[in-house]
Amino acid sequence: MSTGIIFDVKKFSIHDGPGIRTTIFFKGCPLACWWCHNPESQSMARELAFTARRCIGCGACVAVCPRGAIVREGDTILTRAGDCDRCGACVDVCYAEAREMVGRRVDVAELVLEIEKDIPFYEQSGGGVTFSGGEPLAQPDFLLDLLRACQERGIHTAVDTCGFAPWEVLERVRGEVDLFLYDLKLMDDAAHRTYTGVSNASIRANLERLSALSEAIVIRVPIIPGINDGEPHVQQMAAFVAGLPHVERVDLLPYHHIAADKYRRLGMTYRLPDVPPPTDARMHAIGQIFESSGLSVKIGG
Repeated sequence: MSTGIIFDVKKFSIHDGPGIRTTIFFKGCPLACWWCHNPESQSMARELAFTARRCIGCGACVAVCPRGAIVREGDTILTRAGDCDRCGACVDVCYAEAREMVGRRVDVAELVLEIEKDIPFYEQSGGGVTFSGGEPLAQPDFLLDLLRACQERGIHTAVDTCGFAPWEVLERVRGEVDLFLYDLKLMDDAAHRTYTGVSNASIRANLERLSALSEAIVIRVPIIPGINDGEPHVQQMAAFVAGLPHVERVDLLPYHHIAADKYRRLGMTYRLPDVPPPTDARMHAIGQIFESSGLSVKIGG
């Protein structure tokens, strides 16, 4: 069976589909959303995360690095990212656990063994497994093997996707998916390119085709103040979604700052530090616009 790269397995999740779920987070995503709350998911490669406040300055990492990528400058330990090959040697000797490798390659059998441990919880709650990310469709062979393994065991499957993939990939996996959690971010293509790095043309087209094929779909919309929460945009999105058959619900997900520390640990720039979360009143008003189009709405995942 195939292998893939993941960065987390979250047990007892209640926000990624029905019932109690195990969420498998795939590493790698074709989008680079400014508000991404899992920045460690964007690169397909393993990454080194560093939590400066935990570092005790012992220098063990400096001594063990085979490429000399870690140096001491005064009282500070610095990693030269361009020289680091992510071998993980520094992580193994970091007594303070300031260093962490993000991402690991696993095979299908290994993950299925982990999933099977929670079958009693799925059966009692109507739950199952959700494949999230990152973007699961970016590792299609790995995803398909996992989906088939779950279906063989009678486990409900959900795929949380941005929809940016060739239709042929969706066509391959859709027969093994019980529920799609499908992200919609922006309706305007130029704005979508600005804030995510890609066009939304194939995302919209794929959603229309999936919906026409009677697939079970929950639409998920992150609400980012000043970017996609304006009333004209919300009305346009509500009209688009209302025109799709077989949409079970729209989940409105309020923007938050929880991921800011992840960006610091990865040496990445957090692009929306001054954007406040939407107020409860604004979320309610946006929900009413979708409801007025005949859609079922849930605020939060």
